[in-house]
Amino acid sequence: MARQVVHKSFQEINARIKSGQVVVVTAEEMTKIVKDKGPEAAAREIDVVTTGTFAPMCSSGALINFGHSVPGIKASAVTINNVPAYAGLAAVDCYLGATEPCLDDPLNKVYPGEFNYGGGHVIQDLVAGKAVYLKATAYGTDCYPNRALEKKVTLNDLPNAILCNPRNGYQNYNVAVNSTQKTIYTYMGTLKPKMGNANYCNAGELSPLLNDPYYRTIGLGTRIFLGGGVGYVTWHGTQHRFAVDRAPNGTTLRPAGTLWVMGDLKQMSPRWLVGVSMQGYGCSLAVGLGVPIPILNEEMARCTGVSDQEIFTQVIDYGQDYPNGRSESLAQVSYAELKSGAITVRGQTIHTVPLSSMVRAREIAETLKGWIRKGEFLLGEPQFTLPMESGGR
Repeated sequence: MARQVVHKSFQEINARIKSGQVVVVTAEEMTKIVKDKGPEAAAREIDVVTTGTFAPMCSSGALINFGHSVPGIKASAVTINNVPAYAGLAAVDCYLGATEPCLDDPLNKVYPGEFNYGGGHVIQDLVAGKAVYLKATAYGTDCYPNRALEKKVTLNDLPNAILCNPRNGYQNYNVAVNSTQKTIYTYMGTLKPKMGNANYCNAGELSPLLNDPYYRTIGLGTRIFLGGGVGYVTWHGTQHRFAVDRAPNGTTLRPAGTLWVMGDLKQMSPRWLVGVSMQGYGCSLAVGLGVPIPILNEEMARCTGVSDQEIFTQVIDYGQDYPNGRSESLAQVSYAELKSGAITVRGQTIHTVPLSSMVRAREIAETLKGWIRKGEFLLGEPQFTLPMESGGR
């Protein structure tokens, strides 16, 4: 008897969501199903797999329209809670970057180069419903004669506020160690000397792009969980590349694909957009992001069935190699090893420290699963999927 090939479409899966007949599981659950039943049976049984990640994502920010004044103003400089926002967009539009520090941060006065408040914190304050202080200055024109504007605003006061993150959801990432004799401070956190710790920042088998390693289902128009609300993939992220170095299961062995994501900030939550301050590095924003993966065929079942034991990444020396543009791997380790709490690098046992939260990643995947089961969230079929070549289209 000929083997029947499993094939489903986005439309068929969405119809199952609307009818309440959809079968949806998290990526962790799918790993067990594929192990027990195999990818063919899993593809027949499961319609959607949900993923999740929650971690600092420095390439994040918000496009904000703060409304026209009377008389009108064409802002040339804007600060929000004394954090500069880029104003070269139009009359009253600005972009607030997550890593932009406050101009008068008290911590910076005591410890130069240290900041405890920045753009990411302003975004969290806004979604928490707090009032922020906005100041705009301008050079004045005939059509926009006003030269200064100051006011307190809340998120509800803003005509438009859009979370716009040019690079999120990295497909795999480095493990950071420091082989030098002194402590260093990086975007991967504080690294002790003599490889005293190893920091990593990925959810492993729950991570979105590790569950679709060849970008078969993700692209322009993919609907996602973003910051506690509904968002979209709107382009491939900056620094996106298609990795050549891959494990037999297709997962990348180094940092590769990225997502450009957007969504209505007014839908989002301070639980899932959290301003963070990293010692010696600066400010950032921890972002909650989850992507549903439709199980269109056996291949997608196999991809979403990948386990932490089968996903590998590289240990990089951030004390010597990384600052000098080198990425020589000191060791290749699995996410199962990383999550165990210790890895071995060149005979040395090193304690591991996650910068991403597995607890929050699981909660995102479960939340997204609940939305789909209730028929509240349909899959967005991409107009085109992420590019397979480095650098994008």
